[in-house]
Amino acid sequence: MIPEVSIIIPCYNSEDTLDDTLKSVVNQSFSNWEAIIVNDGSTDGTERIALRWVKKDNRIKYYKKENGGLASARNFGIEHTTGQYILPLDSDNRVRPDFIANAIKIFDLRAKVEVIYGNAEFFGDRSGLWKIGAFDKFRLLKQNYIDACALIRKKVFDVVGLYDTALPFQGHEDWEFWLRVMGYGFHFFYLNEITLDYRVSKNSMIKSFDQNMLDANFKYIRSKHFNLYTSGYDELFIEFKKLRKQSQKSIFEILKSKLIG
Repeated sequence: MIPEVSIIIPCYNSEDTLDDTLKSVVNQSFSNWEAIIVNDGSTDGTERIALRWVKKDNRIKYYKKENGGLASARNFGIEHTTGQYILPLDSDNRVRPDFIANAIKIFDLRAKVEVIYGNAEFFGDRSGLWKIGAFDKFRLLKQNYIDACALIRKKVFDVVGLYDTALPFQGHEDWEFWLRVMGYGFHFFYLNEITLDYRVSKNSMIKSFDQNMLDANFKYIRSKHFNLYTSGYDELFIEFKKLRKQSQKSIFEILKSKLIG
């Protein structure tokens, strides 16, 4: 049977977390999936753990490549998929048991929906709920607020392309990809339930960023999507006019709420 969902799991030195991630995959209430583990040049015991799972479940596939970074590993996995839906899953996180099943039901009912995402529960060095909220174009222009672990129709990648490997520093590939998806007019659906357990660690990639690295990535993204930002601001000023008629807020206050948060 051809898998309906392809779960992409890029790994780099993931021996301490990969077991946990794969347990969450095999515990899915939806069974017609394939999991594609991409070992991105790990130097620890990641391969040993991955191969053990491959022997346990023939839906799990394993590939090894030279280190090229997260975006490169995800792209490699996507290029080896057979499913009509793609679920990127980092090798230190866990997907909730009913997420795929619930998302597939929504896809079956809503033909115009192309991306489904939900809330997350923090664990590790932080606890609590990460409540994402409904899709907001202006919010996404400011910053990324949607995790990569969303169910995406494969046709989205066929149209917009894969993750960008040319960012100055790895860590904002998700944001750049979501901006492309939004720019092409694809529809996002917010599933108001916990779909992901998100591990917070002091060793996470994004925590190593300094201001210069952040500035370089932001400049790259905003330059690449200049037209999207320009059209977004045009829409924003139209919204300002409407809000001004209904509110005593100043233009500055509205700008601050929309563009700064």
